[in-house]
Amino acid sequence: MAAPVYGLVLLLQETMGETTGVVEQAEQAAGQLNQETSRSLDTVRAFFESIGAYVTSPEFFAKIIASIVVVALGILFYRLLTHGVPRVLRWRRRHRRRTLDAEAVARLKRQNTAITLGRNALRYMIALGIALFVLSIFIGNPLPATAGATVFVATVGFGAQSLLRDIIAGFSIVFEGQYSVGDFIEVEPTKAAGLVEELGLRTTKIRALSGELIFIPNGTIMGVRNYVSGEQRFTIEVQLSEASAVEKVLGSLKEASNLYLLPPRLVGRDETDGRTRLRILAGVLPSMAWLVEENLVERIKAAAGEEALAAEPLIYKVDQANLAKIRSLIPDEDDEKG
Repeated sequence: MAAPVYGLVLLLQETMGETTGVVEQAEQAAGQLNQETSRSLDTVRAFFESIGAYVTSPEFFAKIIASIVVVALGILFYRLLTHGVPRVLRWRRRHRRRTLDAEAVARLKRQNTAITLGRNALRYMIALGIALFVLSIFIGNPLPATAGATVFVATVGFGAQSLLRDIIAGFSIVFEGQYSVGDFIEVEPTKAAGLVEELGLRTTKIRALSGELIFIPNGTIMGVRNYVSGEQRFTIEVQLSEASAVEKVLGSLKEASNLYLLPPRLVGRDETDGRTRLRILAGVLPSMAWLVEENLVERIKAAAGEEALAAEPLIYKVDQANLAKIRSLIPDEDDEKG
């Protein structure tokens, strides 16, 4: 009996020794974990304490005030340039002659285009300058950060191809002189029509006749119809077989005259073989051709009556200046014979 009991005691002692070793190892691991956790928490605590100390320091408040001053000065400089220069130009225009020819009007449109384009480019330049100034206030040397930002912008640029396309198209529109501020245009393929209020590097702003402001990205413009004169002039020829219908037709021209740029008026009257031929001139905005082609013609036909009309009213539109240019290009018969 003594031998088995002795063996059991030895086995219990060995087991207790191993258990004691595992416990000691666990205690050591727990101690090391606590030390690592404590060091990590101390690092985080020190980081936030340093941030709190920096944020509440007089130096940080001074940098904030300096940044606010830089932003305010940048905005003030931008407003002085964008509002002061146009006012000076308008003041000079008021002291010039009031009658403007086509060349003077084109020159004014080019000035307005340059002003809006410069305002648009100046906005980006001043914003970039302010950002660099503020960055230099907080960092000191913004060049490394700027280099990193350049790489970031280049990376994002691959996903902003439409923006680059709009800017490139804006440069093409400006340098080719496709249209200017103050021109009445119709844009393809959107069919948007109106007066150009602002021409920027990225977008063109058009004011429609109904008052809406339309923003069109320059890269989406496939074609432009530019009504340089700002109006369309129509000539309507009316042939009447009864003289009593003439006064009725002329009386119908006064209706809705406020919708026309050039109210309908009689410019010619011929009487041959008992018939009276009237030539009527009217001018409308380019997108309101229906006012002449449909509304005015129907009013004339209703006033004259079917029996008094010798033929359907004839409508044609010819720009006299362009017609004169075309005629100058056609050689004269006398020159050909000579």
